[in-house]
Amino acid sequence: MRNSRNSTDEPRVRSRRNEQLAPTKVDLHELTPDVIAFLGQAAYVQLTIFENLSRAVATAPTTEAKSLLSVVAGRALDKHHGLTAEISKRGEMPGQVMDPFTARVDDFQRHTGGSDWLELLVTCYVTAGFLDDFFAKLAVGLPADIGPRMAKLIGGPSDDEVLTRQILQAIDANPRLASRLAMWGRRLVGDTMLVARGALALSPNHDNDEARIEPVFTELIAAHTRRMDALGLTA
Repeated sequence: MRNSRNSTDEPRVRSRRNEQLAPTKVDLHELTPDVIAFLGQAAYVQLTIFENLSRAVATAPTTEAKSLLSVVAGRALDKHHGLTAEISKRGEMPGQVMDPFTARVDDFQRHTGGSDWLELLVTCYVTAGFLDDFFAKLAVGLPADIGPRMAKLIGGPSDDEVLTRQILQAIDANPRLASRLAMWGRRLVGDTMLVARGALALSPNHDNDEARIEPVFTELIAAHTRRMDALGLTA
């Protein structure tokens, strides 16, 4: 259910980067994959985020929306290029490094594309936010010569306010959209969490792994809730 507000109010935008996640009490250090596997997965996720944003640009109803969303898509592409550059520096071919992870991420993309432009915008907003937060946290477990740089690259400016404003404007024009978009946002969380969990290097000790994963995912879900709150929608 959407929070009530006067229909004459201008859409209010709050970037998730204005509310940093609290420090993780138990991190994912021991569950971080090796550098090449991390880079391959993170690079393909960013490429998928770029593809989704590019579709949003192509199907946007106004020229202004196309222009604004192209900036957001460019951010994701910059992250992808930063990750593939790291792969190349290590003497590997980016395409070959990403290939083992494409089937899982492509399946995720097929299930989260949405039925129209607004659902696609919510997909871009929710999944990119969640996965950027996740991979930035996962990078903490990488060696010191690369981990901080990758965390900064992936967790950098997101331009969430552009997506937020477009979605809020649509809801303000048609409040009936709120319940459908809130439901779509809730559906996205489960699929997005599966992608994130699939990126972890799990050990044979399931209980120990879960003890490390649970508090991190609790924080990620809390951040998702704040993102939905910024839209006036329930998570």
